[in-house]
Amino acid sequence: MAAAKQAGGAKSILCIGMPVRDLIYRINTLPGRGEKVRAEHFVELAGGNALNASVGIARLGGRVTFCGPTGDASETTSGFVFDQVAQEGIVTNVVHVPGAVTPISNVMIDPSGERTVVTYRDPKLWDVTLPDTDTLLKDCDAVLTENRCASFVTDLCVEASRRKIPVVMDADVVMSPREGLLAASSHIIFSAEALTATAATTDLDSALQRIAEQTPSFVAVTRGAQGMTWLDAQGHVQHMPTFPVHTVDTLGAGDVFHGAFALAVAEGMGIEPAMRFASAAAALKCTRFGGAFAAPTRDEVEALIAQKRPPAPSKIA
Repeated sequence: MAAAKQAGGAKSILCIGMPVRDLIYRINTLPGRGEKVRAEHFVELAGGNALNASVGIARLGGRVTFCGPTGDASETTSGFVFDQVAQEGIVTNVVHVPGAVTPISNVMIDPSGERTVVTYRDPKLWDVTLPDTDTLLKDCDAVLTENRCASFVTDLCVEASRRKIPVVMDADVVMSPREGLLAASSHIIFSAEALTATAATTDLDSALQRIAEQTPSFVAVTRGAQGMTWLDAQGHVQHMPTFPVHTVDTLGAGDVFHGAFALAVAEGMGIEPAMRFASAAAALKCTRFGGAFAAPTRDEVEALIAQKRPPAPSKIA
């Protein structure tokens, strides 16, 4: 699918994270320990949380700059990744780390569309300094990043926050209650696993409320097919179901959700329509094989919202 044509007035999103080379296998059943299985299909794609979000944003008509550490400049893997990204109209401003290996993932997708992932990230990639902050934030309408990159992205997010630029954080790994990104982000969307581990409780509603005591940010959690939950401005728990679709591939769906949400925030949407917009984008992505490169266009997302609008958010606390 070709990238959506970006309008001259499109919002500009800076996405910061680690690009990943995804080796994707479609299989009938996951292998047990010591077993071998035959893949039914294979494809190699650029991936990684923030990079997938970049693709999702570009498909929705946003202007995107992707920044982050990647492998040695002589490595062929990074060339493959950024050739694919360039085809989506995404501008890159990456840091090649001498002697480092670009992250790589083996991804197995079963018939239900669920994915099992093993990823290697070179430790050298964490010790990196991003390009000039003023250059990265020039004409920037929102920042999207992932909390695993806190060691090199926090200072930029603090400056973006000072400039009143929204900072949307994909919280996909456990965080410290004293972590700077909690204060530097305007919107934090957790995975269920990261939220419960960070808040030290398995109750998602209580977990969100505990996190809200540590940050002034908007806080939410995505739960795949079970929908999204967040705290409104009054601290009440709100829940929105997902769009019902036939799922064939969940790889990249959460990242597309984050990208669509960041674009919606940059465009000035309220929380409820932003959540609905992001949910529709993620749902459509799940109906197609191909990771984030199966992300939908804006017209497709708006058509789904018009045809199958899910129930309004329900106040559950």
